[in-house]
Amino acid sequence: MYQDKQESYFSNCRDEMLVLIPALGNYRILEIGAGSGETLVKAKETGLGCYVVGVDLVKTENGSQSHPAIDRFLIGDIETLDGALEENFYDIILCGDVLEHLVDPWHCLAKLKLLLREGGLVIASIPNVRYWKVSMGLLFGGRWQYGDGGILDASHLRYFVRSTVEDLFQGAGFQIRHLGQTGPQRKWGLAAWGVNALTLGYFSDLLTVQYLVVAAKGTGGAPG
Repeated sequence: MYQDKQESYFSNCRDEMLVLIPALGNYRILEIGAGSGETLVKAKETGLGCYVVGVDLVKTENGSQSHPAIDRFLIGDIETLDGALEENFYDIILCGDVLEHLVDPWHCLAKLKLLLREGGLVIASIPNVRYWKVSMGLLFGGRWQYGDGGILDASHLRYFVRSTVEDLFQGAGFQIRHLGQTGPQRKWGLAAWGVNALTLGYFSDLLTVQYLVVAAKGTGGAPG
């Protein structure tokens, strides 16, 4: 089902993840679910990455998977792609909206940890199934409507809320450095802040479309 998606699904650059990479730059970066490769190209061209590698299930015809800025691009399933990637090597692993597509993201995250150097980071985005449009539809309308994208993407195999995102990374032995949120909070401004304060944070989770996680292997400083 993932393989049947339109090519445009794989072609966006994940700027919201790149800004979470420590500014020092010159990192060895691995991206899982790299799509057509635009994020890796930008990471290389802006100096964030000195060596960049992508992995995706789908080969795209019109993207940047073969761009000269990308050092390696592997087509395959990260859950079964054993021995193809260097252990204790990468400074940064990007997982942009990919863990929810996996059969066993818990085991896969433990495998990815082996590829990181001490102090290396996994930077991930994970949809929040508690987002109000999903949870209210289920609670009040009995609706759980799959689609071609978004939180209820029909190719998602796993669903997460804030606590299970934390469990996912901590269970694999990572130290969570940052747990951010995307959603309409900024657009709502002080109104969102006030309601969130009155509800002791409950409102914030309902407005979160996805969580942005920065998690470290070990307890040291930035990778490098």
